[in-house]
Amino acid sequence: MTCDFHALANQGIQGLHPYQAGKPTDELERELGISNIVKLASNENPLGMSPLALAAIEKATSELTRYPDSNGFYLKQALADKYGLTAEQFTLGNGSNDVLDLIARVFVSSEHEVVFSQHAFVVYPIVTQAIGAKAVVVPAKDWGHDLDAMAEAITDKTRLVFIANPNNPTGTFLSSDALYGFMQKVPENVVVVLDEAYYEYLSEDEQAPSTSWLAQFSNLVITRTFSKAYGLAGLRVGYAISSPEIADLLNRLRQPFNVNSLSLVAAVAALKDQQYLQQSIALNQQGLLLLSQFFKQNAISYIPSKGNFISFLAPSGDAQELYQQLLHKGVIVRPVGPYQMPGYLRVSIGTEQENQTFIKALSQLIGSI
Repeated sequence: MTCDFHALANQGIQGLHPYQAGKPTDELERELGISNIVKLASNENPLGMSPLALAAIEKATSELTRYPDSNGFYLKQALADKYGLTAEQFTLGNGSNDVLDLIARVFVSSEHEVVFSQHAFVVYPIVTQAIGAKAVVVPAKDWGHDLDAMAEAITDKTRLVFIANPNNPTGTFLSSDALYGFMQKVPENVVVVLDEAYYEYLSEDEQAPSTSWLAQFSNLVITRTFSKAYGLAGLRVGYAISSPEIADLLNRLRQPFNVNSLSLVAAVAALKDQQYLQQSIALNQQGLLLLSQFFKQNAISYIPSKGNFISFLAPSGDAQELYQQLLHKGVIVRPVGPYQMPGYLRVSIGTEQENQTFIKALSQLIGSI
């Protein structure tokens, strides 16, 4: 007799749907026999790895028989120096997804509520459901976070609030004043996670001085990543910035070697490579402008974005069909139906050539509609 392991699983896991990543290029090659594929599905940095990071990785390969530094001393110190904080305020993760999950598991249990916005990053509902907590999804305002409504949604059962700025997949943006005003409304026993995965793509006047708020708001946790502007998505390095007290709790649950040796040295080197970072930002700005102009010229509805991607409405209204048609032309984008955005696709910003390939493919398909 076969055991029903589904019934044995935690209730939150039983109905959980796994995270759906962007389609890999080799998978499309196997399915359709297509070469020269352009992948614009996962908000990756198209510039290639920082030369400094690559050199650091090559140097570190001789030590791969050793376990990595579980504490990530040098990376934490580099981050502390960058932000003018202490190393005790950082928690390292296997990408920022890892620390988002850690935060939820440390502070939330099945009797609590987690508040986040409609159209926000899919990891928020996934970790909430996995824990068995109640998800309080606040309707979006102009595709973005309605902070006033989110503040009103907080109850005595609320333990955690997730805010993504800029937001993925809509690319919407919250001003520094709006975020600060929201923090002033939140009870100190409610942890607020400010997910700033795309922070580096904001202009200097748009970047909230969020790390300076940590001294005032002990319930604030900021998460950032090396996967986007720093170009280390394949190495999976993210981090949380918080009070030392919260960091201590997160590190109690954190797996001891959750960031590998190559990732640690690459991240330290990437922080030093300001030329690479500025090139990444400039390339992204040029691509955003190019695609935005294309959508405008072709009367394609889109959501103005502050990230390294744009979500747009399929002209036919059938996003899944357009997604499949683009696949047959060797262009991978991302359907965002699971984000309650029927009819929309998200396209990541690529190189000039990759952006032009997408434009050409979409132009041909628009002409056939």
